[in-house]
Formats: sequence, structure tokens, C-alpha cells
Amino acid sequence: MDKQRDFVLRTIEERGVKFVRLWFTDVIGTLKSVAIAPAEVEGAFAEGIGFDGSAIEGLTRSYESDLLAQPDPTTFQILPWRGEIDPTARMFCDITTPDGRPAVSDPRHVLKRTLAKAADAGFTFYTHPEIEFYLLKSSSFGPEGPVPVDSAGYFDNVPGGTAHDFRRRSVRMLEDLGISVEFSHHEGGPGQNEIDLRYADALTMADNVMTFRTVIKEVAIEQGVYATFMPKPLSGHPGSGMHTHMSLFEGERNAFYEEGAKYQLSKTGRHFIAGLLRHANEIAAVTNQFVNSYKRLWGGDEAPSFVTWGHNNRSALVRVPMYKPNKGGSTRVEYRALDSAVNPYLAYALMLAAGLKGIEEGYELPPESEDNVWQMTDAERRALGYSALPASLDHALEYMETSELVAETLGESVFNYVLRNKRMEWEAYRGQVTPLELKNNLELL
Repeated sequence: MDKQRDFVLRTIEERGVKFVRLWFTDVIGTLKSVAIAPAEVEGAFAEGIGFDGSAIEGLTRSYESDLLAQPDPTTFQILPWRGEIDPTARMFCDITTPDGRPAVSDPRHVLKRTLAKAADAGFTFYTHPEIEFYLLKSSSFGPEGPVPVDSAGYFDNVPGGTAHDFRRRSVRMLEDLGISVEFSHHEGGPGQNEIDLRYADALTMADNVMTFRTVIKEVAIEQGVYATFMPKPLSGHPGSGMHTHMSLFEGERNAFYEEGAKYQLSKTGRHFIAGLLRHANEIAAVTNQFVNSYKRLWGGDEAPSFVTWGHNNRSALVRVPMYKPNKGGSTRVEYRALDSAVNPYLAYALMLAAGLKGIEEGYELPPESEDNVWQMTDAERRALGYSALPASLDHALEYMETSELVAETLGESVFNYVLRNKRMEWEAYRGQVTPLELKNNLELL
């Protein structure tokens, strides 16, 4: 760590960095930032930067408000969009109390704590997200809703189009930040795009997701459009998911791989999937944390609505992608419920905890779903034992509030804050009178 700190200090001097931004997130997943001068970085490494934690959503209570942001030197990167006039860098921070203990409500610490539990069992957790988002002409909208930048569809090539140039610029910027990109393409909705990040350990990937959102927002501003990660911004069009591929490694060996097994999926992998399925409803209020999230889950267009798994079955909640011959390390599972507005630290912690629980308890994996679950009748789904995901945020909160797994993984402070914050969101939503109600009922009734 001392060598990494020395590297950061040397790079700041050699590159003429003028500002260093210290980043962390609140419990909901909003990125927070404080800029310090280069001369303050060495002191920040030694003592942290103090701030009022009670002013950050869910981070601490007012009577224990003093917290410290401790920059992680391994996350140092020059921000490419700041240009050469005032070079700016960033580092993610761990949040601690003044006596050096991790802040219990720091989402990054929640994930690190769960990763430590996996490490105790001999596992390293890797993730690979497929992140969808919409490009709109602006954040303003009229009676018909937001206006997308194009009317293109899945994999469409739009020569000279906004999305084409946007993805190229975004990918180059991400690569400049050390974030590897596997694919980028136009998605199914008008103005909808997807960029897939190459796999990394879960903590690095959670940091990368937060950086990714910032890059996308910055490039949108640069190009005169607006980017949104809202789960379902357009009625009648697909929502934006963040399908995440996951694997556990024991050293250099993929713990999900077993040669000769069905789909080359090991018992460990099967137990992990069983854990995801059994606890899917309990973790939904975090993996899908907004009222709007459930309009994506229950709006069709390949968003999962039922707790099932399958091989290459895109209607399933958990999918086992096709195995690549002679590449045992590629065996993985894909969780399809996450949307692009998720707090990646908390969501990855809960998905890992659910999978580990399945391994620890030896959960049996139910039969796979080979058919399109959406096209089945309710009676057919009941006969096969397929339960539904929560239909709304309040439904998800009912599952969460009785979940020992979620309470233990998040910790008491984060657990209680999420419940309180999301109940307030649901009450505000439930109490509104919508334009649809006025349109249909005002003159009729």
C-alpha cells in the first residue's frame, strides 16, 4: 500500500494534477465527491478527510456525525474529461469513524465485509455487468414523456447517429480510466444503449459501475444529450437492466466449473443458484430499489418476473450461459433482475450472500425452466412451482423486513435506513394523483 501511495503522489506531481476528487456513495448509491488540493493528498492518506456524515443519506445519525473519508490509492485515476488545463484525478474512499473503525453504513464496507466472508470460505467473487441506459434529447419532457435521440432498435447500425458516436467516445474514455469494455451496441428501445464491462473482482467492479455512470453522464453533457439510468423511462419500451454475470474462484480454479457435468456446472454453482432463487424476493428491495424498478420487471421485454432458472432461457431470473469449450474459467451464472439504477455495492453484497448461503446450507436446485415463462398461464406456473418476483416496491419491502439474510448482510443501520427510506418513497408514490387517472376519470366521474 505504501508503494501505491508513493505512486499516486509521484503521478500527481509528474502529471501536474490540480485537483483530486475523493468519491464515495450514500446508501441509495448516489455518488458523492469532495475535491482536495494536491498538497492535501498525503495528509488524506495519513488521517483521512473529515466531513459531516449526518448530511449524507443514510450514512450516520446526527449525534455521531463526524466521519472520515479514507482514499484508497489503488483506485487512483486521472479523469480524462477534465482536459489538460486543470488535470483532475479521483480516488474512491472507505468511510471510517474518527477512531479508525469502518463506518457501518458505508456501502463499500458492506461489500468488503461480505467479500471477506467469501474469502474465509476460500472464494473470490467476480462480476461482469451488462449496463443499459437511455439517451434522450434532454431531461425535459411533455405529455408524451421523454424524447429519445433516435428510433433505432436492437443492434441497429446508425451511421453518423448520436448513439454511435456516443458509444465510441464513452468506450475510449472508459479505457482511459482503466475500465475494460467487452461490447457496446444499440439496445431494443429507441435511444437505448448497452455497454458491457469486462469481468473483475466485485469490489473493483462496483467502483467501475459508479465510474461508468459518471462517464456516461459526462459524455452526454459533452454531446448535448441527456443520459438516464432510470429503470423504465419510456412507456411501451424496454426498461434498462444491469444483467450481471457472476462466478466464484478458488485460487485459479473456477468453482462453478465441473467437466462432464450438465452445462459444466458444478455442485457449488448449483447451490449458488439455489441460494439466489430462494432469497430473490428478500433482496429485491435492494436489487430493484425504486418504485419505477417494478414497471421494468413487470413490463415485459425480457425483464424477469418469476423466480426460475434456465440454460439460455432469457425469460428466467437466473440464466446459465452457454459454456465455451476448453474454457472452464468461463462457466458463470447470470442474474437478470438488477436494473441500472442499483447501488452496486449493496446489490453485489446481497447476491453474494444469497449464493454463499446456498452453498453453506446445501440448497437443492429446483428443476430448470426450459419454456418461455412469460407465455405460460398462471395455472401452469403454479403447477411447476414458479413463484413471482415482487410486483411493487411495497411488496418487496414486506419480504425484506423479515429477512435475516438481508439484515445480517447489510447491518442494522443500513437495513433500517433502506426500509425507512423506501417506505417513504412508496407512500409518496401511492399518494399522488397521476395524469392517467385525471385523463380517464376527471370528466367521466
